[in-house]
Amino acid sequence: MSPPPPPLGRGRKRAAQALDAALDDAELVAARAALAQGRWQAARSLLVHTGDDWDRRGHRLTVLALESYSAAWARDWLLAEPDSADAALLLALAQVQRALARKEKPDRARKACRAVAELVPADPTPWLGLLMLERGTGTDEETARLFDQIRSRYADHHHAHHLMVARLAERQAEAGADPLHEVYDFANWAAEQAPADSPLAILPVVAHAERYRVLAAAGLESPDPVSSGHWSGRRARQVMKAAFDWWLEWEHEGHPRRLVDLNFLAHAKVCEGRGAEAAALFHRIGEHATPAPWSYPDRDPHSAFRAARAAALGTA
Repeated sequence: MSPPPPPLGRGRKRAAQALDAALDDAELVAARAALAQGRWQAARSLLVHTGDDWDRRGHRLTVLALESYSAAWARDWLLAEPDSADAALLLALAQVQRALARKEKPDRARKACRAVAELVPADPTPWLGLLMLERGTGTDEETARLFDQIRSRYADHHHAHHLMVARLAERQAEAGADPLHEVYDFANWAAEQAPADSPLAILPVVAHAERYRVLAAAGLESPDPVSSGHWSGRRARQVMKAAFDWWLEWEHEGHPRRLVDLNFLAHAKVCEGRGAEAAALFHRIGEHATPAPWSYPDRDPHSAFRAARAAALGTA
């Protein structure tokens, strides 16, 4: 059974709000709550203890920056500690989010990110902010250059690879060549380049979902991902099996964005009709649904996730 169509109006908004970008990071949730009350010291402590775990640092900073109050409290933090690179970076990423929401000029956000990049030259996070900004509107050359800046600092950056896959998936394929689309080559290359225990092994699954998003939006695939046939081809089945087999052996349960990957993999297994494998993934995911890929192509992600999980677990 395919997920129901998205609800309209206020119900849809409430459902979207149920998806928490913090995922299962309890320390991040606590720091965010304190920041909402103007107590930036908790965010300061969180980022100090995060250190140079670049995936976790990027995850925590981008989640904190999502909140409408982050820019104001980051400015207060900078007044108290003018030399704080963490405060400057939080402010820069908050400006990126405001620019993406068309509430601030993109050039101000770019300038802020570049200024922080000079303060912390080894940190890929300011460049992540720039990549987030350029991902939708920048040129291919500039997007690739920013991605290279991130990889030169941390070659396996999880969020950056996801942004690049989403961007590449939107490029037009030559007529009749979609099974050979460049996004698949990029995802396979990144997975092969990554260490054996890297979650980038799931990137080919992400590429498959992102390409479906683009094709469905263009009317070239069914708006129902389960019946579209996008996951039924031989190549798709090979990709999904390899990713699921890898996940069964993966021992690094502490990766800050692993639930993003598990949502992509669960979605793929639902679309494949592999209910038992999907159920195993839903058990691991719990309540931590992510907007992508459950929103593809134009669905309420919370409703789509809950319907798919109920069907997989036999409680529909």
